[in-house]
Amino acid sequence: MTPDGEPGTVLRVPPLHPGTHDAVAASYPTLDLPAEGREEFLARHGAEVVAIVCSNFSPVGADLIEALPRLGMIANFGVGYDNIDLAAALSRGIAVSNTPGVLDPAVAEHAIALLLAVRRQVVAADRYVQEGRWPRGPFPLTGQVAGSHVGILGLGRIGQAVATRVEALGATVSYHNRRPVPGVPYAYLPSPVALAAAVDSLIVVVPGGAATDGLVDAEVLDALGPDGVLVNVARGSVVDEQALVAALDSGRLGGAGLDVFRDEPRVPAALLGRDDVVLQPHTASGTVTTRAAMGALTLDNLAAWMRGEPLLTPIPETTG
Repeated sequence: MTPDGEPGTVLRVPPLHPGTHDAVAASYPTLDLPAEGREEFLARHGAEVVAIVCSNFSPVGADLIEALPRLGMIANFGVGYDNIDLAAALSRGIAVSNTPGVLDPAVAEHAIALLLAVRRQVVAADRYVQEGRWPRGPFPLTGQVAGSHVGILGLGRIGQAVATRVEALGATVSYHNRRPVPGVPYAYLPSPVALAAAVDSLIVVVPGGAATDGLVDAEVLDALGPDGVLVNVARGSVVDEQALVAALDSGRLGGAGLDVFRDEPRVPAALLGRDDVVLQPHTASGTVTTRAAMGALTLDNLAAWMRGEPLLTPIPETTG
């Protein structure tokens, strides 16, 4: 039952985590947005839908929102929400939730894994052994994280989780954020360029969206330098991929560990097969434990809205 006491349907917008997909149907009347024939589907069922459950990979644009006259809530499976046309939702007073906090350890862990993999050339060394090259000579010496200086671009929940793990590896941490974060022990740098110039490695953990599109550009990469390493576990849109390829090709950047890309799942061909790059298929939060916790929080937000109660984790822009 919806907050107004009238029956309504939850629309699942694929792709969704399988457990969450099934759990929605176990509690509510449910429909799935089809890949084909959406206009006809929405004309037939749009007036039934009161809530949407989606993921970071599920686009919820203004056209979909406008086709659902009773829509009152969007529950997003993921901490980022650049997949949702937030302006369209706000204009209708639609509540929107996400899943912050529960994925911080997994994403931070993945950022550290990428940093170590690039600095210690773990993937290249694996290929060296797998291809039988070791008997012909030792693998070249690598860099290390201990004793280095690591910059974190975006010191929110995940950024702070990354920072504590970087410190545990024996590295120094500095950061840039939209504004200084009170109470943290790390040096604040006034811009992404200034941060990149001061550190050996740069880990990107900012939100996606128009405000951060292309934030890591050629100037930032040049400031990071020929021995620098870039790690991106944020959004592919944050990094200028053409500038990144150019910096790697010219030796102006030392390496990169990338979990996200601008046009996923398509990865620029120029990034493939390189020993100075480690690539992942957007799996930073992809652990069994984390995805279960994300699903539970998604469903708890949906249940709270259905009862007419405040959302557990509303997106800040929707709270007024």
